[in-house]
Amino acid sequence: MDIRIGHGFDVHAFGPGDHVMLGGVRVPHEQGVLAHSDGDVVLHALCDAMLGALALGDIGRHFPPSDPQWKGADSLRFLRHCNALVRERGWRVGNADVTVVCERPKLGPHVPAIRTMLATALGSHEDAVSVKATTTEALGFTGRGEGIAAQAVCLLVRA
Repeated sequence: MDIRIGHGFDVHAFGPGDHVMLGGVRVPHEQGVLAHSDGDVVLHALCDAMLGALALGDIGRHFPPSDPQWKGADSLRFLRHCNALVRERGWRVGNADVTVVCERPKLGPHVPAIRTMLATALGSHEDAVSVKATTTEALGFTGRGEGIAAQAVCLLVRA
């Protein structure tokens, strides 16, 4: 086959802090996230989607939270590694689509910067990267403001 698709999902609880990292962009917020790395749910979900399309496991297999070298790590490193795996195997990202699930922070003003950051890291065009946000209408842990989640799909095509 000349195409592959992968799906990723990530979630982090809110904790102390004054921002969240989303797609490599620092987004002001009255809380941070509880995570071993920087807790970037966008990048973690996208990495899982890319790894899934390659049938190479998940982000925890490649960057285990038990390994102290990843403590506080910039998740853009994870994305660049996953993109290198994609390219080494003769693929490229055809497109990526990410949905962030949270009541707050409001992402609208930050979406263009997140798309630019993702496209740059993937060596892709911005028109191949979609980032959107939704709420759960005050239902569940995201609706109660306890955390943030992201889902991603990624289409790989032969390079």
